[in-house]
Amino acid sequence: MKFSENWLRQHVPTTATREQLAATLTAIGLEVEEVTALGDSLDGVVVAQILSAEKHPEADRLQVCQVDAGGGNVVQIVCGAPNARPGLKAPLAVVGANLPGGMAIKAAKLRGVESSGMLCSAKELGVDPDASGLLELPSDAPVGAALAGYLGLPDATIEIKLTPNRADCFSVRGIAFDVAAASASQVVAFEPAPVAAGSDARLAIELNAGANAPRYCGRVIEGVDASRPTPAWMAERLRRSGVRPVSLLVDVAQYVMLELGQPMHAFDRDLLQGPVGVRFARPGEAVKLLDGRDVVLDEQFLAITDGDRVVALAGVMGGFDTRVTEATGNVFLEAAHFAPSAIIGRGRKLGLHTDAAHRFERGVDPELPRLAIEYATRLILDAAGGTPGAVVEAALAQHLPDPRPIGLRRARLARVLGMTVADTEVERIFGALGLSVQASDEGWQVTPPSRRFDLAIEEDLIEEVARIHGYDAIPTTLPSGAARLVAPSEARVEEGAARRQLAARDYLEAINYAFVDEQLLAAWGAMDGAVPLANPLSAELGIMRTALLPGLVAALARNAARQQPRVRLFELGNVFAAHGAESPLETRRVAAVACGDVAAEQWSATARAVGFHDLKGDLDSLAALAGATLEYRVSIAAWGHPGRSADVYRVEGDGAAVKLGWIGQLHPRLQRALDLDAEVVAFELDLAPLLARPLPRAAGLSKFPSVRRDLAVVVAESVPWAVIAGSIRAAAGESLRDLVLFDRYQGKGVETGFKSLAMGLILQEESRTLTDRDVEQVVEAVIAALQRDHGAVMRG
Repeated sequence: MKFSENWLRQHVPTTATREQLAATLTAIGLEVEEVTALGDSLDGVVVAQILSAEKHPEADRLQVCQVDAGGGNVVQIVCGAPNARPGLKAPLAVVGANLPGGMAIKAAKLRGVESSGMLCSAKELGVDPDASGLLELPSDAPVGAALAGYLGLPDATIEIKLTPNRADCFSVRGIAFDVAAASASQVVAFEPAPVAAGSDARLAIELNAGANAPRYCGRVIEGVDASRPTPAWMAERLRRSGVRPVSLLVDVAQYVMLELGQPMHAFDRDLLQGPVGVRFARPGEAVKLLDGRDVVLDEQFLAITDGDRVVALAGVMGGFDTRVTEATGNVFLEAAHFAPSAIIGRGRKLGLHTDAAHRFERGVDPELPRLAIEYATRLILDAAGGTPGAVVEAALAQHLPDPRPIGLRRARLARVLGMTVADTEVERIFGALGLSVQASDEGWQVTPPSRRFDLAIEEDLIEEVARIHGYDAIPTTLPSGAARLVAPSEARVEEGAARRQLAARDYLEAINYAFVDEQLLAAWGAMDGAVPLANPLSAELGIMRTALLPGLVAALARNAARQQPRVRLFELGNVFAAHGAESPLETRRVAAVACGDVAAEQWSATARAVGFHDLKGDLDSLAALAGATLEYRVSIAAWGHPGRSADVYRVEGDGAAVKLGWIGQLHPRLQRALDLDAEVVAFELDLAPLLARPLPRAAGLSKFPSVRRDLAVVVAESVPWAVIAGSIRAAAGESLRDLVLFDRYQGKGVETGFKSLAMGLILQEESRTLTDRDVEQVVEAVIAALQRDHGAVMRG
C-alpha cells in the first residue's frame, strides 16, 4: 500500500516528523518498506505559462519560448521538451533556484540564444519518475504562484507492507486509525453529507448470489461533463499513491478506493438497459474487460449483469462495452460488498491482479458502499457538474456480517503481556482504533467496527493492546533457569528408540506432507474418513492423509524412477480421519516400505529380493523393544496382495488381541496404477499400542524343573500358526512357559492341502514339581483343543 504523507496527516493530526511517523508505522505492524521525499527544495519554482514557442535557429530539437512567470514578468527559455507549446502551463525554475537533484539554475546561452531559467519535467522536480516532457499543469493553475504551495509540497510517498489480516489498512483512512492510536491522537471525523437527489433517474438492482453479494448500491448522475480534467490536488494524490491519473470519472473511483478502501466502478448509463444484477456466471458466458481482453467465464465467477448480459467481472474488473469515456454524459456509479470467498482466486485464474480484487479477497467493510457513493457523487459534481438521482440500495441483511462484542479479561491481558496496562490506556487504545468499549467488573466488552475482520477472539484484542502500547514497553524478563526434569515413562518405548531400531535395520527416514492428492488416496481405496482442506496449497495437496503408506510409497517410486533399485524407507507421522466427529481424529503411526534386494550388493552373498518374511523380521525386532508379541492374521485390505499380506495384532497377557495395522506386499493392480516395476513390501501400524511396554516386575525363578513334550499334528494348510498357537496357550493354561514351532513339513506322507507342524511345549510350575499325570493332562487338553478347533490329526 502506497500513499501520500500529507494525505494521511489530513486524516490524523500529529506533530511527529516524517522519520518518527515511519518508525511508528513499523512499530505497530505496518512495516514501512520505502519513504520517498517529494519536492523538498522547490524554492524559486513557480507556475508559468508558455506564450509562444518558436524553433531554435541552430537546433532542430530545441524551441525558444516566451514564458509568463507572473506579475508581468516574461522571460525567454530555451526548451527541448516535445510537449512545449503555446498556452501550456508548466513549472518554471527561475534563475537562482536549486532543484532537488542539486541542479543550480543560472542564466545561460544555448546555441547562441539566451535562456533565463528552465521549464521542468516531473522527474527534474523530484515529484514523479516521468521525464518524457514538461509537467503539464491544469489550465486554471494560477500563473506566478509558488509550485510547492499549488501542488501541496513538500510531501513524501510512504509504502508499507501489509499482512493479509489487515485488509482495513488498504486505505488512507484505515491507516489513520492505527496512527491515531499510536500517537495519542484522534482521527478527524469524516462524514460526507448525503447529496440530495435532483432527478428521478435510477436503475433497479437485483441480487441473485445470496451471501456472496449481500449489498449493492448504485446511483445515476446525469449531465456530467466527463471531459473536464481531474483536479490537480486529486491527480497529485493519485500519483503519490502509485496510480496514474486517467480521466475524471475513473480517477474519482480510484481516489475513493484509496481514501476509504471501497472499490467502485463507473458505467456509462446510456449503455445500460437495466436492471443491474449480481449473479454467478453461466458456463461459457463471455465478457470483454477494460483491458481489452475477451474472457470466457464459468459458474465460479461472480458477474455484474445488465438484464441478462454480463457487463463486468464482480470485484475484479469492469467491462469494456459499458466503460466511461470523455464523451460520457450520464454515469451509473456502483459500490458493492462481495464476500472474500466469492472473489479470491478469480482474477488469478484469468491472469489478472487488480487493486479491487486485492481488497475484496481480504475483506472490505460492508458498511462502506453507501458512504462511498455519496462521497464520489460530491467529488464528481464539484469537478464536472451534473444532476444526481437517488442512491438505490439492495441488501440481504441476513447475509451481512454482524459485529459481536468480544470479552477481554483484565487478568488475562496482564498474564499474557507479563505486565499491567492501566484501564484508561486500554480504553484509550480501543477508542482511538474506532472500537466500542464497555467496562465490566472483570475487564471490557469490546465491539469491533465492521471494517475490522481480523478481530474475533480475546487474543486479538490483547494483540491490539500490545502493538499500540508498544512492544518495547513490555518488560524483558529472563527465564528463572529452573528446569523441571521429567523421567521418561517406563510404560512406553521412546519414538527415538524406534527410529534408531529401524535405521539399524538399514531403513532411511522420510518426511512427507500431511496433505496428499485425492486421486492418490482413491487409488489406494483409503478415502474413508478423508478430510478435505478448505484452502489447500495446491490441487495435489487437497486432502489430509488417512494413511502413511500412499505418501511413503510415492517417495519410494520417485527414488526407483531415478535409478535406485534398492529402496528402504520408514516414516513416523500423523494420519487424520473424521468419521462424523466434529474435528478430525489424529493418530500417530509408523510405516516402512522396501523394494529391491534384501541386502546391498556384495560378493559374499547371493542377491535375493526382499520379501514378506524379511519385513516381518524387521517388524518383530521393532516390537521386541516393547516386549510385544505379535500375531499375524489373513488380511483383506484392498491394497494388499491376496495371500501375501496380513493384519497385525498385539497379543496381551490375558490372551486378548489388539489390531495394530497391516503388513504385506502391495497388490499388483495397485503397483501398476502407481507405475512401480519392482515388488514392494510394506507395513503400517498404530504407534502408541505398538510401543506400549508393560512395567517390569521382579519375580524369582522357579526352582522346580521344567518338562518338555513334543507334538506333531497335521492340519489344513489354510490354518495359520498364530491361530493354532492361540488355541494351545488357552488349553495349556498357566503351566505353559514357552511354545516352540521347530518343524513344518509338506510332502510324502502328508495329504495334499495339509501340513505337518512339530512343536515343543515347555511346562513348569512355580510351587511344585510337575508329575507325569500333570503333564499328561496338559497334553491331552492341548490335543483335544487342536482336534476340536482345527480338525488336527496327531502324527505317529
